[in-house]
Amino acid sequence: MKKAIFLLISMFMLSDIVFSQNIENMQWGKDFQIHITLANDSNYILDIKELHHTQVADEQSKSFTYLPTRLGSDFIQKLKQTELDTSLIDEQNEDSHKTLWSALHNTIGGGWVHFVNCVLYSLEKGYLDIEAPLMKRPESNWKPKPMTESYKRTKRWEYYVPVNQKLAIKEYKLKKKNNELGHLHDIPQDFIDLFLNTSQKQYEMLDQIYKSRAKARIDLVKILVGANYLGETQIKYIKSMVLKAMVDYADEQLPSVIIFDNYNAAVAMSLNETGYQIDKIVFADERFISLETRVERMNKINLIVKQINEVNKEVFQQKLNSYYN
Repeated sequence: MKKAIFLLISMFMLSDIVFSQNIENMQWGKDFQIHITLANDSNYILDIKELHHTQVADEQSKSFTYLPTRLGSDFIQKLKQTELDTSLIDEQNEDSHKTLWSALHNTIGGGWVHFVNCVLYSLEKGYLDIEAPLMKRPESNWKPKPMTESYKRTKRWEYYVPVNQKLAIKEYKLKKKNNELGHLHDIPQDFIDLFLNTSQKQYEMLDQIYKSRAKARIDLVKILVGANYLGETQIKYIKSMVLKAMVDYADEQLPSVIIFDNYNAAVAMSLNETGYQIDKIVFADERFISLETRVERMNKINLIVKQINEVNKEVFQQKLNSYYN
């Protein structure tokens, strides 16, 4: 019994040591900002309005949940210790390049959330460019006879994904009308809203001003909108750029904070190989609630995150069988 207690205490101490490598202190300030101090004494202030807000409050939810968080250091270290083939040549496993999902999943592992976060990171850091030469469609006057639906929908595209905002939104709306959105259902609605409410002129300006995150989110939607039209060369290119980004991933980056509005909670989270993990929780009304209320909320949030991981895995497997076969 004493050994078990000692082991349990040791595990908590180890957890604190590992945790301290990331967040030393985190506070919800009166100025409606999150103040974070990392173990290296660097300080950051996050505007709550710019953070991802979620209404998730029921640990019995059965729907897929996507939370934009950084990748955990253990997941990144595993990738870095694995020999990743970032070339465009992979003759040993050609079947893996039938879909963008299979091409990446066979290498990086994880579920749909890992896939989205890895692609998004490669876009944010400029490794992946949807207007790269390998993404460009060849010029041709050829027309299929009889006329195919895919040709009608993509004939005006310069690239294998719809780079132009007007054409991209048109394809998105067609997919929505025909119930073809697939996993576009499973990314945050604010990504979709940003995509739908950005004009071509505004999109072009994102390159001129420092808003790489906004442009990356729009480009992520465009890739998913055009995913079923990608050829093997384009899939290999995207895979190569994502893997290069993963090799150079900055695992010491600022922690991701998600606002759980229903609990007045700011939750620092990361994504490891098994799913989301909680690093730190603070409450907006922490000074006015009892210890019992605080513990109760923390337990509920932990249960919600556990349920999210379980449901995401289950729902994804179901969709994988139907959508990506």
